[in-house]
Amino acid sequence: MEIEYLKQLNNCPSVIRPSGYEAKLKPISMDEIISLEKTYNNGNPFPKALRELLYLAGKRCYVLAYYSDSQAEMQEMAREDLADYELSIPRPFYVVDVYNAHDQFLFIYLDEGKDNPTLYEAVFEGDPRGWVHSLDCSLAGFIGSQLSSYLRGENPF
Repeated sequence: MEIEYLKQLNNCPSVIRPSGYEAKLKPISMDEIISLEKTYNNGNPFPKALRELLYLAGKRCYVLAYYSDSQAEMQEMAREDLADYELSIPRPFYVVDVYNAHDQFLFIYLDEGKDNPTLYEAVFEGDPRGWVHSLDCSLAGFIGSQLSSYLRGENPF
């Protein structure tokens, strides 16, 4: 796969922290990506930036928490959490990251028609902006910002 949006992440497949810990990206296969597209996007290809993220780091990404063992598990877990809070997202969406003990997640809408869609946050409790709001950045912009922070030695979380 040609990487267009996540070149910085592609150029950093591993990072050695000051502690000596080596953080590595771990991809998922194209077959798994296609299976996820069938399940969560009616068989249509995901936006290019999402495909790149999954291809480079769908199993493990040192700037995202994921909070599960697989992308499919993370999708189902987030949807179950929505149901537990009696909330729903009526448009097709894909969860990019789950964090804060399952009461927040980052996602993109799959029907925006963009290769690098806007990133949104769902916060189930207590956010004065409403429970869903835009982060005013693209998926690739967010990953790039998180990666820059991580490379400076900051905690991206």
